[in-house]
Amino acid sequence: MRPPAHWFTPPDAPGAVARLLQPFGALYAAATARRLRQTGYVASVPVYCIGNLNAGGAGKTPTAIAVAQRLIARGKAVHIVSRGHGGALAGPVQVDVLRHSAADVGDEPLLLAAFAPTWVARDRAAGVRAAETAGADVILLDDGFQNPSVVKTASIVVVDAGVGFGNGLCLPAGPLREPVGVGLARASVVLSIGDDEAQARFAAVWGASLPVPRVTARLQPLETGMSWHGLRVFAFAGIGRPDKFFATLRAAGAEVAGTVALDDHQPLSDALLRRLDGQAAALGAQLVTTEKDMMRLPAAYRGGVMMFPVRLDVDDWGVMDNALGMI
Repeated sequence: MRPPAHWFTPPDAPGAVARLLQPFGALYAAATARRLRQTGYVASVPVYCIGNLNAGGAGKTPTAIAVAQRLIARGKAVHIVSRGHGGALAGPVQVDVLRHSAADVGDEPLLLAAFAPTWVARDRAAGVRAAETAGADVILLDDGFQNPSVVKTASIVVVDAGVGFGNGLCLPAGPLREPVGVGLARASVVLSIGDDEAQARFAAVWGASLPVPRVTARLQPLETGMSWHGLRVFAFAGIGRPDKFFATLRAAGAEVAGTVALDDHQPLSDALLRRLDGQAAALGAQLVTTEKDMMRLPAAYRGGVMMFPVRLDVDDWGVMDNALGMI
């Protein structure tokens, strides 16, 4: 589902549609608050949650990769636990990149498993227990900030600086799963991801209301030795904000001849891929997509589609380390 326009009107002028839906947003917030009063499982090892307040993508997967790599570099046995959105397996099951597909475990866990042992579990507490038994001494929860089944040692709230917390209202009046003040009262740090312009806009609108430290970061192309400068591409993406991916491609110097924005986690059918392939050929362009979309791509098409990998560049790891109790 594409987010409706009224989600991103200014917080001080949300508009008629948002105001009409605001009572339903209050009910949604109350239901979330009631659920969060449940008692969760207390793990024997630190559990760091990487979540968000907004519905949809914000950059949690690259954040999980960056935090996992930082902890692994310090000698930690890091395991990741994910719900496995879009996958058929309920788990808990450890993701095997040689055996499982995105249809089994979801695209994000399949990507994360290339960096650290990753578990898919609809029951997150069961997933955490499985990771403990397997020898984890630090566990990263991929999403689950509003899920009370596991007690978190610390939580990173990830936000797309370009859209911030939208109009500041809860679903369906706005993009939030819970009110900003309520959610951030449980957070350890806010990680805002975006370019300098987006960061300045986020700070102007939301900076004064943040009760926890804020760390800025941006997504940068992974250094692979290949230059994207001047490469004519036709880009498609089924992520939370496809336009961010297209903008990053352009910033890397690629000539973006055309784009197709798909729904988040949208299945990549043969009919869809044949259409994309034809559009790219008509424009004399190379098909390119994200790492996450590549996880859902059928094997028959992988030879003809290039992957554009990005990594999170955090401006101040010291603040992040301190907020998470990692130092």
